[in-house]
Amino acid sequence: MPKYLLFAFSDCKDPAREKEFNDWYSDIHVPDMLEVPGMIQATRWVSAHSGEGQHRKYLAMYELEADDLEKFDRGVRERGMRTVKEGRFSDLPVFDPPDIPRVYRQIMPLKKAKRAGQKK
Repeated sequence: MPKYLLFAFSDCKDPAREKEFNDWYSDIHVPDMLEVPGMIQATRWVSAHSGEGQHRKYLAMYELEADDLEKFDRGVRERGMRTVKEGRFSDLPVFDPPDIPRVYRQIMPLKKAKRAGQKK
């Protein structure tokens, strides 16, 4: 089954509510998205470099497997719409526009760095 990574870059609309944003994202949104069939795991990251005018301070990275990516995408949309209807979606996130690729298919197996003292 093909493996994919889904990248969701985001910012918080209101810096005064950033803790609320991060609590919602980590404790509500990520678990909701992990209910989509094909999702394996997720992690969140914050930019290690901050600078004037930078966008998308946060990254959520989801690992998934899917034979039918269109079906998976429908599942994500359906779960997302359900969270809105259930009142579980926050008013705080700002995401990338739809013309930014977010899902990438693995084309090379994992390679690891050689460490000092390791045999070839």
